[in-house]
Amino acid sequence: MKQPEKITPYKDSSLGKKEQVTQMFDNISGNYDGLNRVISFGIDTKWRKKVLRLVSDTNPSKILDIATGTGDLAILMAQTAAQEIVGLDLSEGMLEVGRKKVTEKQLDSRIKLVQGDSENLPFENDSFDAVTVGFGIRNFETLEKGLAEILRVMRPGGIFVILETSNPTKFPFKQGYTFYNKFILPAIGRLFSKDRAAYGYLSESASVFPFGEELNNILRKIGFINVQALPQTFGVATIYVAFKK
Repeated sequence: MKQPEKITPYKDSSLGKKEQVTQMFDNISGNYDGLNRVISFGIDTKWRKKVLRLVSDTNPSKILDIATGTGDLAILMAQTAAQEIVGLDLSEGMLEVGRKKVTEKQLDSRIKLVQGDSENLPFENDSFDAVTVGFGIRNFETLEKGLAEILRVMRPGGIFVILETSNPTKFPFKQGYTFYNKFILPAIGRLFSKDRAAYGYLSESASVFPFGEELNNILRKIGFINVQALPQTFGVATIYVAFKK
């Protein structure tokens, strides 16, 4: 089975992907939220609300949001009946922004943002009713290892929901998305961010990451069941839903 290419943001760095991605998100944490809205034309908020509905329908009591970044998805999960929501990310810079947002929304009693590695989760087996990853799965250094860790910490019957960019396959959306991803996205990143390599990495990594049935098959190989892919907005993003037996 083909594995995603290990594209990294800094071509001349001696660091591994994990360290480089952490450094990159630390660098862009201050303007990450604003840039996300610009880059996605605000549609990402609509996609996240669909993730919320899928998770909410399972009535989870404990949720883990991996690659939580500045906590947008974790904060949204507070609209479920969950008593405890944990957001995990490698980047302390992103988490600092997220903690301020959690405090401003008076959600400190329900949401905890912690620094940690998605491929070595600091949680016991069968700990969470639901696990989410929003626009972070392609940043895993070893995809299958990270997915196996997620399966480990999920409770039997638990739901796993991924929101990730994907590549449209139909004309003219395929051609338009390729142009936007290759030229417009890096240009916006260079205009608004001091880290010029960051948004080039984001566009490159999105273009090569497995999506649709290819990612479905990887999830099944790991041991997830009832796997399905739900394309969003002409296929520029996909929501993946899977469960633990």
